[in-house]
Amino acid sequence: MHLAPRVLRRAVAGATVALLATAVGCAPQPEEKAAPAASGSRASACAKGELATETSGKLTIATDEPAYEPWFKDGKPASGEGFESAVAYAVAAKLGYGKNAVVWQSVPFNKAFAPGEKTFDFDVNQVSISDERRKAVDFSSGYYDVRQAVVALKGSKAAGVTSVAGLQGLKLGAQVGTTSLDYIDDVVKPTRQAAVYAKNDQAKSALKNGQVDAIVVDLPTAFYITAAEVTDARIVGQFENRGGAPEQFGLVLDKGSALTACVSGAVDALRKDGTLARIEQQWLSDAVDAPVLK
Repeated sequence: MHLAPRVLRRAVAGATVALLATAVGCAPQPEEKAAPAASGSRASACAKGELATETSGKLTIATDEPAYEPWFKDGKPASGEGFESAVAYAVAAKLGYGKNAVVWQSVPFNKAFAPGEKTFDFDVNQVSISDERRKAVDFSSGYYDVRQAVVALKGSKAAGVTSVAGLQGLKLGAQVGTTSLDYIDDVVKPTRQAAVYAKNDQAKSALKNGQVDAIVVDLPTAFYITAAEVTDARIVGQFENRGGAPEQFGLVLDKGSALTACVSGAVDALRKDGTLARIEQQWLSDAVDAPVLK
C-alpha cells in the first residue's frame, strides 16, 4: 500500500520510538536528524524546495470550485491570473517551488478551515483570520486587508441606505461560514433572519430575483459583481473594521503544520518587498473607496 509522505513520516516516527523503548543495553543507534525549530533555525527549516510537503518536491495548494474573479481569472486557479492565484504562485516561488511544482486541489470553502487533517499544504480562498478558526487550523500572516460591503439593486429601498441602522429592517443574504454573514448577524443585527447560501452565486441569484434586499460580500467581490455580473446593482457601502484592527485574509494550513512559519515568512517577505502591493494594484485596483456605513 502506498503511503503519502506525511503518513509515512508518522509511521517511521512511531516505529523509531518503539525501537528506542526496547533498546536498553544495546549499542547506541545513530541519532535521527532533529526537526528544526520554528524560529532561530528558520533558514534550514525553510530550505527552498525541500519542505515536508504533502507530496515530495511539490506544493499542493487548495481553493474552492468554481474560483471567482477577481481572485482567480476565468475560474482557473493554475493560470497565475487573478489576485489569489498570483499570490499563491508568489508564495510558492519564495518557498522554492516553481509553477510546474505547484499542484492545485479543489476544497470547498467551509471544509478548508473545518477541524481535521488537511490534504493540502495551504489553502487560498478569501478566508478571514479569526480566533475561532484558529482553534481548528493554522493561518499564515495576512496577505490582504479587506472590508465587507453591501450590494443592492439600483433604485431599490436598500440602495438608498446610508447607515447600519438603515439595514436592520431589510432581508439580507450572504454565503454560509463567511465573515460577511458574521457582519450581518453581529454588526447589523437585522430584525429579519438572514438568508444563507452555500455559494455566492446563489446569493447573487437571490438578489437578482428579489428574494433578498441586499447581499454582503467582501469589497473587491462587490466591485466585480456590480461591474460584470449584476450590472443593475450598486455598492451601498462598506462596514468599518470591528475593533479597529483590519480584517485580513490568511493562507490556511493544517493545525500545528510544520509549514506555517515558512509560509508566513514568505508572505511577510512579499509584503516587505512590495510584491503584494503590486499584485493588489494589478488585480484589485477597482476596490477603492466606497461609502462607510456607520
